[in-house]
Amino acid sequence: MPSHSPFSNAVSRQINKNIGQAIHKYKMISHNDKIAVAISGGYDSLTLLWFLMKRLPRIPIQYQLLCIHVDPGFENSFSKMLQQYIQSLNIDIRIDYTNIGHIAHSKENHENPCFLCSRLRRKHIFDIAEQFSCNKVALGHNKDDLIETLMINMFYAGEISCMQPMQTFFNDKLTLIRPLAYTDAAIIRKFAKNFQLPQFNNPCPSARNSKRSDIREMLTTFYKKNQKIKGNLFRAMHNVRTDYLLPQKESKE
Repeated sequence: MPSHSPFSNAVSRQINKNIGQAIHKYKMISHNDKIAVAISGGYDSLTLLWFLMKRLPRIPIQYQLLCIHVDPGFENSFSKMLQQYIQSLNIDIRIDYTNIGHIAHSKENHENPCFLCSRLRRKHIFDIAEQFSCNKVALGHNKDDLIETLMINMFYAGEISCMQPMQTFFNDKLTLIRPLAYTDAAIIRKFAKNFQLPQFNNPCPSARNSKRSDIREMLTTFYKKNQKIKGNLFRAMHNVRTDYLLPQKESKE
């Protein structure tokens, strides 16, 4: 890859374009932001970090990056290796060692460990972001994640909702952003392999046996049959015709 341009590769140009569209549409990043990048160790968050780094010298604003990783407490943790990798990029990282994974997989919560784990990890990330005066938290969720969340909520929660590309919390003191919201998971995987991003094995026992993985498998089957389905699902989230939905149930007092 030519040293003068980190986006000379077609795959990196496409992801950079998608990220730029999301950031511009939602005004995700402003000058002098301090952004906490939540690093799970997967390709999505590592790809997001790579682009947030490489975009800095090429845009007219400046921002600071701080990586946060919440270790859920499982055996075979990769946190030390992840820390070494992030530090090799000359970026600060904070590792939060917890027992969230064991709490989420307790007998009392065996039906939905992923939901509780996600909620607890989010709280830890927000707490650390506040501690280090970050005003933005960047998550690596991509287009596929948004679609899958829509289906999960319809199938298992009985509601039509999904992740938002940008959300504010605590009276606008903290803003959560998802710059990969317009980027397909497949191109992220292709980029990560082409650019040899490190791969860390997820020790979570529910990693390959969850509601999300079931939904993903179902959607993959439909995508193979009709390539337009993913795009239609994504557009549907922007094109909600409330006049053709059932009236909302009255809340119980």
